[in-house]
Amino acid sequence: MKELTVKENDAGQRLDRFVGKAVPLLPESLLQKYIRLKRIKLNGKGAKRDTRLSVGDTLQLYINDEFFEKPREENSYLKVGTPRLTIVYEDENILLLDKKPGVLCHSAGVWDYNTLIANVQAYMAQKGEWKPREENSFAPSLCNRIDRNTGGIVIAAKNAEALRILNGKIRDREIEKYYLCAVSGRPKPASGRLEDYLFKDAKKNRVFIKDRPEPGCRTAVTEYRLLCSRGPLSLVECRLLTGRTHQIRAQMAHAGWPLLGDGKYGRERFNRDFEEKGQALYSYRLRFEFPTAAGMLEYLRGREFKVEHVDFAERYFGVTDLNFE
Repeated sequence: MKELTVKENDAGQRLDRFVGKAVPLLPESLLQKYIRLKRIKLNGKGAKRDTRLSVGDTLQLYINDEFFEKPREENSYLKVGTPRLTIVYEDENILLLDKKPGVLCHSAGVWDYNTLIANVQAYMAQKGEWKPREENSFAPSLCNRIDRNTGGIVIAAKNAEALRILNGKIRDREIEKYYLCAVSGRPKPASGRLEDYLFKDAKKNRVFIKDRPEPGCRTAVTEYRLLCSRGPLSLVECRLLTGRTHQIRAQMAHAGWPLLGDGKYGRERFNRDFEEKGQALYSYRLRFEFPTAAGMLEYLRGREFKVEHVDFAERYFGVTDLNFE
């Protein structure tokens, strides 16, 4: 039990608002529940959540110690009430998650519990599959990342051995990733290979495509195929052969087919005509190739997984079945 005394700057606040600020890791749902159950007392007695506090009031908080820790990414999962996850596949070793556009994989410099990793860890902790107080160092981890405004499949490892294997497979390009994108124009030829040289300007968070190698450039290779066209838009599938920052967005724009909604590499007027503010790009399909031994994950060899729905594919092309031949 911890006890807090209301000071002059805290007076006048509602009980629930004050506790929410004083114990930021406590989920809102638990906060309200603990007030109802009188695990949060005001001057030794139960109180309603909207009770206004006065100088000198004391609160007795019968709350687990971990909720009083300083908020940081490693304990953000504690703040998550009901995890918000779209699960594509799950077994005892991995989770495949359909990350929605707008969701961060990890916090971006400031404490944030609305991240994919916080929801994954909360999900596993609440199921009892991960008991952080019993672990020396391991925590469920994401094996790949996707930009905030891009959606698609993210792999999470449930144990250290799965994480080690998957990190190696990703590094060795043994997991194939396919993206859908809506682009301006009609790619010609209808299928092909984009092979350029990509320079990353970290200060501007932008990349530049070069036709010839230059100092600081890295090779970027993408295979693409046109799936269908409707009006000024085309739906294209891209397969990454290298994994560079903003690779598809920059290469497609350089080839003359910028992504719809891409505010960095696309066409402002084109995006405005469609009222799109986020790039139409989705990592919709993933295949575990595993040409080399995969240890405990051998059962995944040759298996392929897809998301169920890609919004822009349905909205602009009427595509609801993502099984393309």
